[in-house]
This record gives sequence, C-alpha cells and structure tokens, in this order.
Amino acid sequence: MTVTLADVAARAQVSPATVSRVLNGNYPVAASTRERVLRAVDELDYVLNGPASSLAAATSDLVGILVNDIADPFFGIMASAIQSEIGGPGGRAGGERLAVVCNTGGSPERELTYLTLLQRQRAAAVVLTGGAVEEEPHATAVAAKLRKLAEAGTRVVLCGRPPAPDTQAIALTFDNRGGARALTDHLLGLGHRRLGYIAGPEERTTTRHRLEGHRAALSAAGVEEDPRWTVHGRYDRRSGYEATLELLRRDPSLTAIVAANDSVALGACAALRESGLRIPEDVSVAGFDDLPFSVDAVPSLTTVRLPLAEAGARAGRVAMGREEPPPGGIASVRGELMVRGSTGVPRGSVRVGE
Repeated sequence: MTVTLADVAARAQVSPATVSRVLNGNYPVAASTRERVLRAVDELDYVLNGPASSLAAATSDLVGILVNDIADPFFGIMASAIQSEIGGPGGRAGGERLAVVCNTGGSPERELTYLTLLQRQRAAAVVLTGGAVEEEPHATAVAAKLRKLAEAGTRVVLCGRPPAPDTQAIALTFDNRGGARALTDHLLGLGHRRLGYIAGPEERTTTRHRLEGHRAALSAAGVEEDPRWTVHGRYDRRSGYEATLELLRRDPSLTAIVAANDSVALGACAALRESGLRIPEDVSVAGFDDLPFSVDAVPSLTTVRLPLAEAGARAGRVAMGREEPPPGGIASVRGELMVRGSTGVPRGSVRVGE
C-alpha cells in the first residue's frame, strides 16, 4: 500500500503542511519537529512525489552508482565505464541523464542510506558494484530496499556482486572462486607448498569466494593448509604490508604469498623487500584484478584479470534498457590468469613435469 504524506503527518503528529515544509526545506521548522518528521519518513519508507510525469514510475533522469571506495581503481574503473553508458541524451524529454556516484566507504549503514535517498528521488536506475556484506540483518535490509526500488520502476543492476534473489535485480557476477583457484593452481604447479594468503574483510562475499577458490586448489593438490597461513585485512596496500610481516613472523619458511587483490599484493612486495627477501627468487607474490599498475610493478604482478571496464559498460547498458538482461537475470564474468614476473619456481624445487 502506498504511503502518503498524510500518513507521515499522522505518525509524526504534525500537520501535512509541516511535513511538506520539512521535506522541501523551504520554511523554518523547529529542530525537534524536523527530527520527528524525518523519523516518521524513515519508519514508513515514504517516497517523495516528484513531477507529475514521474508519479507512476521511476522516470527521473537520475542514475545512482554505489561504490565502496572511488579512490580504489577497482571501483573507479567500473564507475567510469558505467557512467560512459548512461551519459548523453535519452532521459525525459530527450534530456541528459545525471549519474551520481555514491561512495559508501565500505559502510553498510551508508549503503542503506544511499539506497533510501535514491528511492526517494525516484532514480531511473541504480547500479551496485563490488562484493556484498554477508551479515544477515544488513543483507535482509538491502534486499528489501532493492525490492522497493524495482517495484517503483527503478532498474537495479549488480555489477561484480552476487545475485540478490527475489529482488528483480540483474546480476553480473565475477567468478572469484574460479579465478582464485586458477591462481593457486599456478603456484602449486610451480612447486610451492607453503603458501601464505592475505584475505580481505571477513564479512565480504568477495573475500569468502576468493578464499574458497584458493582452498579448493590446495585440497585438490593434497596440500594441508596451516591456519597460520591466512590473515584477514582491508583491500589496500597498507593491509598487504602489515599482513605480510605477520605471515613472515608466523612462518618464515613460506615460499609464496597470494594477496586478496593487486593493491594488497603491492604492500606484500614492499614488506618482502624491506625484510631482505627477493621476488620471486625467495618468495613469489600473486594478486587479483589486474589493475592498471600491475604490469608496471617490479617485478610485474602475476594476477587474475577481471574485465572491469567491460562489465561496467554492460551494467550501464542494461541499466538503461539498451541491452537485454542475461537469461535468468544472472551472468557470470570469468577472469583470465596473467602469469608475470612476480611468481617463479621455489628454491630447491623444479617445475612439475620437468
């Protein structure tokens, strides 16, 4: 049932005119009254009425792009590609569309806040990028927001994010498990048997999927994983640096380090060099994503290339209705193993088959 301005007024125990003044911000209202009205808006999930042409469905020219960290090339590349496909004419009355990049900073609360704001603005489309938080209350709340958006006519696309069942959201997922398994298989094939792993934040789906792929490769090769060999941290260079020092403290005999992404891998390389270790002669290092700087690292990083720009562009086209959604609303995007100079045969070993 549609929530009306009168419903909000009744919940806040004020007049409809007062609610209108608070929401439009065009008339002074006491702070306590404003807080009461805004709380009622949130509790009732009230959506502001836009122009008459957009009352029946979400037909505004606004498109929201949610990212964890726009300074991270992983998200910057996708956001740029998405925006390139939604810019230009095609909005209402042939006008330009407005892309708004919402930087959550990895905060579940900010993610929900931005989804609510986009819902109230009757966004034409919303694209969510990157891994999802797996905490049950948050996942349930996000699913509810996505359903509300879809019911109002907003196209919702998940790019590099797992599917959200029963929300009508289109999902372009990355095969993080398969990519991680291929990466670890490569190291195992070189002869490595003592592999440290720097994982991302424990609550993120990307972290879990990449770690599962790594562990599947170890299991298939009959390598028993030592609990000391895995450290969790953020998806940034500093985390890679600190985690590598911790891994070396736990087990100085490690011959390879697999990093959650390329930024983490750079931090790992710095820590190894400062510890007097050579890459890959003493310790091999592998990353994930194939960000632009990976090939320019010294030595260049072995990594898994994800087609970030291509996936982002496709998400933008689907969001704008210029490309048909994949069958069943879900498509898996595979990565490609890029073997470069940061991985090699461990000392005292030979490549399998040689």
